[in-house]
Amino acid sequence: MAFELPKLSYSGQIREIALGKGDKAVTVGGEMSYPFHLFEGEMPHLPKIAMEVYDTPPEGWAEAALEPFKGVTDDPVAWARKCIDDYGAEMICLQLESTDPNGLDRNAPEAAEIAKKVADAISVPLIIWGTANHDKDTEVLRKVCELCQGKNLIIGPVEEGDYKKIAAAAIGYRHTVAASTPIDINLAKQLNILLGNLGIADERLLIDPTVSGIGYGIEYCYSVMERIRVAALTQQDEKLQLPIICNIAKETWKTKEVKMPTEEDPKLGDAKKRGILMEAMSAMVLLLAGADILVMRHPEAIGLVREMIAELVAS
Repeated sequence: MAFELPKLSYSGQIREIALGKGDKAVTVGGEMSYPFHLFEGEMPHLPKIAMEVYDTPPEGWAEAALEPFKGVTDDPVAWARKCIDDYGAEMICLQLESTDPNGLDRNAPEAAEIAKKVADAISVPLIIWGTANHDKDTEVLRKVCELCQGKNLIIGPVEEGDYKKIAAAAIGYRHTVAASTPIDINLAKQLNILLGNLGIADERLLIDPTVSGIGYGIEYCYSVMERIRVAALTQQDEKLQLPIICNIAKETWKTKEVKMPTEEDPKLGDAKKRGILMEAMSAMVLLLAGADILVMRHPEAIGLVREMIAELVAS
């Protein structure tokens, strides 16, 4: 007797969203089944990986994370170009670290000018990420929206504490919003409703559930992302039928395990391999939970994830 694989019937679909402009624009979403369940439904667009770029030379990074970008970390434009030309980045995420009020506290016009220079220098979609300080992000991200009018940037994180002014700027200057909430399905849906009431179209909205790396609560992140996908695909919850973006690089590379030198604890293994594998494994878990866009750092970790995506699609 032949074995018949049981299949779920899905009543919903993840909305397709176009990001960027021109020939290098990408489309995410469109899934008609759970992640990589190609035996049950279509996955018309594979997940995309955005490479990180910082607007100021990073401090406190593990040597393994700095090594691939030596010589360009003081120039965001050169850094972004290296990610694209040398490592094949299909998206760039510019982290506006310098605007942190507890750090350099760079002002909005200066930060927005850096964002514009990067946007003008690349043709792939650009994500602009603030510091999650509501007052400063409101000031900075609104100015970024204005200077980069019409480039269809992805602006984030947009949270309940600052969504009104940032989202209004995104609407006016035609950008996409990454709606960010602490890992909770109800909060994610609530913010999406608020943004919709403000005027953000579903075609301009991504879900940022906030995530963590392996060993730091990723199981909880996975379960919440899984519930979002279940609600979207089997319960026809339109406010959750949106692509998911996961900013995983920061969460992985700030952990003590990736920063600890090999000689300090040889049992943990080679420090470089440790960091690369931790980022790759964290990213893969999030892909299986439903991520459509991953923000990653190390080219070798990205290579591993790309190989795993290819294997899943081919199998």
